[in-house]
Amino acid sequence: MKLGVFAVLFGKKSLEEALDYIAESGLKAVEIGTGGYVGNVHCQPAELLEDESKWKQFKQAVQSRGLEISALSCHGNPLHPNADIARKHHQAFQDTVRLAAKLEVENVVTFSGCPGESEYSLNPVWITCPWPDDFSAVVKWQWEEKVIPYWREQNEFLRQHGVRAAVEPHPGFAVYNTETLLRLREQCGERIGANFDPSHLFWQQMDPVVSIKQLGQADALYHFHAKDTAIDKQNAAANGVLDTKSYRDTLNRSWIFRTVGYGHGEETWRDIFSALQAVGYDGAISIEHEDALMSVEEGFQKAVSFLRGLVIEESNRDIWWA
Repeated sequence: MKLGVFAVLFGKKSLEEALDYIAESGLKAVEIGTGGYVGNVHCQPAELLEDESKWKQFKQAVQSRGLEISALSCHGNPLHPNADIARKHHQAFQDTVRLAAKLEVENVVTFSGCPGESEYSLNPVWITCPWPDDFSAVVKWQWEEKVIPYWREQNEFLRQHGVRAAVEPHPGFAVYNTETLLRLREQCGERIGANFDPSHLFWQQMDPVVSIKQLGQADALYHFHAKDTAIDKQNAAANGVLDTKSYRDTLNRSWIFRTVGYGHGEETWRDIFSALQAVGYDGAISIEHEDALMSVEEGFQKAVSFLRGLVIEESNRDIWWA
């Protein structure tokens, strides 16, 4: 495993400035945003694809600093009931896959997407319980009419380009937990796996270690985000964990995203990295910072410091008795 960062964190820096800072911080990998909800300030796939010299310069900018690209990321909703949004996010995804193939990057990180409740919807509809029966009918329609057909086509597109889709299980989308990720993979193809982000599992009361083992045994763990979640016991006890208040309303929310180590302690994260090693994951540990209580600099540096003592590079492991 190698320590990296999701570079959208440094959107106020140029690509070169961001890469210099990442390398100077001792990291080995970088995940780069290419569109969708995360934007494409450092990388515009359509522009690079038009000019071979540009994508080669882009690749050299990363490699010359001793870094590797762990993933290109275009978190979006290609199943959005708004046709314009769906088209833009789908185009961003396919352009990102094409660029990943040229750059020899194995992973494209994204969301599964979430349709509406029918062909007449204006906005996505995420169902969280089976009753009244309308809800169960909507979930069935979403998967059978939208989710599965779309991702079956994309699986073939990915296969043609030799790239994998690391779909991030995220509440609000069709794939939000281990079960739905594995369903998508089983129904649509083995080019689809997981971008594993424990922060979204913690507040759903899931155990990341259990999920890592299940995904690892299915060869479906493609990429990893290092981000934490802290649950406010008082607010959660009063209101539960389904919380629609702004992420900035940190005092009143039931849970908030935190820099690693500020939601769960070292023991929890040691267990997570041990599970990753046990299933043979040797990819990037990509720091993602969405902590409303810390600045970019503070959150990033604290994450690097916390993780550096926990992430063991595969090349440095030596089992003396084997």
